[in-house]
Amino acid sequence: MKGKEKAAEFTDEGYKIIVTGRDVTITDAMKAYAIEKVSKIERFSTRIIDVQVTMDIQKLQHRVDIVLSVDHIKIKSRASSTDMYASIDKAVEKIERQLRRYKKRIQDHAAKALNIVDLKVNVLKLPDEEELIDINMDIEDENQRSIMEKYKLHEIVKQKTIPLKTLTCDEAILRMELTRDAFLIFRSEEDQKLKVIYRRKDDNFGVIEVEA
Repeated sequence: MKGKEKAAEFTDEGYKIIVTGRDVTITDAMKAYAIEKVSKIERFSTRIIDVQVTMDIQKLQHRVDIVLSVDHIKIKSRASSTDMYASIDKAVEKIERQLRRYKKRIQDHAAKALNIVDLKVNVLKLPDEEELIDINMDIEDENQRSIMEKYKLHEIVKQKTIPLKTLTCDEAILRMELTRDAFLIFRSEEDQKLKVIYRRKDDNFGVIEVEA
């Protein structure tokens, strides 16, 4: 059967297990096996939100993708073989390994005392519609360069203080993996330099050294 099968849902202790088929007819036995295996995944405290299992067959390869939502992150695994049940086992094993690794890293990080200083952050807002109209009228009368110097596109409306933490590079990467933030400013524990780690479009991370 081509196209997506209707998802089968199973609720286990507050979170859902959703089983979906793509280019494959999922039998009741396959659904039951997937739900049984996934429901035994090592609990990440009580933080699991939902688990999505997708089965697919391409030529002779039976592929299983699992996406587990826990806290604010998604943990993914993929496995394939010539047998769907074996692929389910492999995908579940990969998810379990990732959960154990993340759990250990978070515990190790929580046990370590952090050196924190305050960092001031300015919150900016765009000009409102009336301000933009006034700016456009002035631009018609004066040259563009003088207008851009006279009018600023943003203004500071408030200030707040956030902690500047001293972290290792691995700890900074872990924090980025566990959140959806686009960047993180931190002081490097290795060389005490101010650095910015940011999320790239290819899901890798870049690190900018702010201090020479």
